[in-house]
Amino acid sequence: MSGGLLAAALAALARDGVDLPAAAVLPELLAAVGGAGRALLVAPPGTGKTTLAPLALADALAERGGPARVVVTEPRRVAVRAAAGRMAALLGEDVGGAVGYAVRGERRTSARTRVEVVTTGLLLRRLQADPELPGTGAVLLDEVHERALDADLALALVVDARAVLRPDLWLVAASATPDQAALRRALAGAPPPDPSVPDPSASSEVGDGAAGPVPVVVATAPVHPLAVVHDPPPPGLDPPQGLRVDPRLLEHVAAATARALDAHPGDVLVVLPGAREIARVQARLRAARPDVDVLALHGRTPRAEQDRALPPGPRRRVVVASAVAESSLTVPGVRVVVDAGLARVPRTDHARGLAGLGTVRVSRASAEQRAGRAAREGPGAVVRCWSAADDARLPPRPEPEVATADLAGALLALACWGSPRGEGLALPDPLPAGAVAAAERALGDRGLLDAAGRATPLGREVAGTGLDPRLGRALLLGARAVGPRAAAEVVALLSEDGPAGGAGGGDDLVAAWRALRRGDDAARSAAWRREVERLRGSLRSAGDRRPTTAGPGTGAGGLAGDDEAVAGLVVALAHAERVGRRRRGADGAERDELLLVGGTGARLAPGSAWSGSSWSRSGAPTGRGDGPAPDGWLAVARLDRPLGSADAVVRLAAPVSEDAARLAAAPLLEAQEEVAWVGGAGGDVRARRVERLGAVVLAEATLADPPPEALQAALLDGLGRAGLALLAPSDAAERLRLRLAALRAALGEPWPDVSPEALVAGAAGWLAPELAAARRRSDLARTDVATALRRLLPWPQASRLDELAPERLTLPSGRTARLDYADPLAPVLAVRLQDVLGWQDAPRVADGRTAVVVHLLSPAGRPLAVTGDLASFWRGPYAQVRAEMRGRYPKHAWPEDPLAR
Repeated sequence: MSGGLLAAALAALARDGVDLPAAAVLPELLAAVGGAGRALLVAPPGTGKTTLAPLALADALAERGGPARVVVTEPRRVAVRAAAGRMAALLGEDVGGAVGYAVRGERRTSARTRVEVVTTGLLLRRLQADPELPGTGAVLLDEVHERALDADLALALVVDARAVLRPDLWLVAASATPDQAALRRALAGAPPPDPSVPDPSASSEVGDGAAGPVPVVVATAPVHPLAVVHDPPPPGLDPPQGLRVDPRLLEHVAAATARALDAHPGDVLVVLPGAREIARVQARLRAARPDVDVLALHGRTPRAEQDRALPPGPRRRVVVASAVAESSLTVPGVRVVVDAGLARVPRTDHARGLAGLGTVRVSRASAEQRAGRAAREGPGAVVRCWSAADDARLPPRPEPEVATADLAGALLALACWGSPRGEGLALPDPLPAGAVAAAERALGDRGLLDAAGRATPLGREVAGTGLDPRLGRALLLGARAVGPRAAAEVVALLSEDGPAGGAGGGDDLVAAWRALRRGDDAARSAAWRREVERLRGSLRSAGDRRPTTAGPGTGAGGLAGDDEAVAGLVVALAHAERVGRRRRGADGAERDELLLVGGTGARLAPGSAWSGSSWSRSGAPTGRGDGPAPDGWLAVARLDRPLGSADAVVRLAAPVSEDAARLAAAPLLEAQEEVAWVGGAGGDVRARRVERLGAVVLAEATLADPPPEALQAALLDGLGRAGLALLAPSDAAERLRLRLAALRAALGEPWPDVSPEALVAGAAGWLAPELAAARRRSDLARTDVATALRRLLPWPQASRLDELAPERLTLPSGRTARLDYADPLAPVLAVRLQDVLGWQDAPRVADGRTAVVVHLLSPAGRPLAVTGDLASFWRGPYAQVRAEMRGRYPKHAWPEDPLAR
């Protein structure tokens, strides 16, 4: 390893007295990739893997000949710039020489560049544009242990490219933790395991696949003492909900940090879930501790502040950071870590189409990564803002992003690669079936995938923008409808880096847009304008190509200068399923609630700009009565669903006209005849011709002559919901049903099953004439159920119905009495005792198979005895009954011998 980039870097480190542990394993790494073409490098944060391994690979490629550039991926832009800056500094150069970088909208490289650091997403776009990666000799995927979705996809695509197109391409996956069986399997070219089958390789040290075993190179860091302090907040805090963190926890973190400054030497790294929490804690610490520099470090931190946060400064520092400092960046001088114990992860409600970020408890593996930052340079301490008991309950490791994220972008990328749903690729984990189905619906509804999951021409164009598919579609189709600049401005506002509502904009997207154009917040506006220009450049690079899939064209023109209409249309093009119409109450009054095209209910947040107002056809909020008639439509850019709430809450929206909603969500527009039972058990048939946009009914009219088969299906559905009560059966019909049930119980086939469930299930047969003639509930209520039931009687047994299950029996007294078949196994005959004098035994029905239970009554109709064995009653209990009753009822017969007549 004499000469070259690595030698220069090691010499610079030696001058500074720094010894990075990764240097010791570089010969082993180069031997591994030289022999197998790929390797897994395991090295804890701070050991130099990101700084030294790319330089060593670049030197080895130069000796090998052929493509000589090393492409290094980082999951975050701040880490890209930091890694490139660190390597360039060790070489004594500016970034853009031997070491450069590229992120979305910015590239600093030259013809001399041999190591290029890029975001993982940018590598994915390069692979889509040219899978051979010309000029690239090695790819180093850094921080793969984080299991970001982009990283999993990049690994699978590079492995596939190596197998098919570039067997000479070296591939190194760098991980901060050794427990990476899924990654080793993917590096080996093996497909993801079937989720229903236990993974036999989960405990193996090295994964084996189509390309053989994967070498694993391990670097170890010096172990310095680490003091662990648990400093839990006071009880009663609210758990995290969505992006909301209880402010009392943040106050506690700030106080814990102040205590740590007093108790421990060195700089302090505070780890929080996101930018909002960082800003709040930073403000508190600056006010409480003016003697230290309190710096923020996260994905949206301005470049100048990032540059201040990374190198040591003249004063003691507190760096308040997101998870970017967990493993992607090394902050020198840190001897104390204060960990809030939270992480921000993607969360997707596939049923409602809601995707966003959620706040969860940190995993044990991440907590250890964070703590390790305090003991890289010497003894350190970690202050954990949770109890020891909670520590024991932490999940062992974070979930792979593929398990929780929206997969729309991933599926479009895989479809463009030629592997719909990832078929045939060595993905570390299988794609969840439910998430795949939801993403395919979203992409198909936007015309980006066909029915087979293949990318359409529009889908390929959208993938080329490098944006989320929803935003990419809005950019391309919006440019045709409202012009490139306006479309780019709104999409930049909606993008990952766009302001969430702008300065003081609340949930009014148009107000946020105008605030950015005015420059109310200079830094925010500058970042937005850069993104606008990048998006316009993306449109220019596409030239005059137009998607072949139908979409908004010049017919939607005339919107230029109408901010409300432009914003509404572009948002609707991005999030067609989030276009919603205002709901009305039973009194016809508009409510602060929406029904979204995707079927989700949504409500306006308290204090919403749209609360209580109407929206004109051009989109402008009105309330003065001087505008066109209100449409009551909103295009929702952002919404979330609070814990325990059935409805989502609108966080950012723009008004949109019904015409624009129809245009943007055209694949969801349908006109059809609907004949259905509505209203549950108490409902009725509704036959209408309806035009709907997804779940929102646009227009409807009564269907005068609905198809008979549709009517019958609706009536049968109603019968299933309401049961036989829908037919309003008479007492005679119910008695007939019970007699048939008794014969079925005693004799079985061919006597029919007339249980309510069976009758409902078979109604299309025995109730066919009535169903054919009925149009609504009231028609079925007039059914002669007894006549209909007789259609079920088997022939020739039907002629014996009255013999086998008589409705009435003739008694010895000459009177008749009705049998009650409510219990099919024990029909009841309730009679006065005098009417059965002379009967030796109780009667039987169903060819003698079922005994009748006799309820003997007094002359006044009061119960005397219940028996199924009349002979035994006469011989025994009758004597006592006679003795008690003949004095009470002397005018009635109480013979000593009840069998004598």
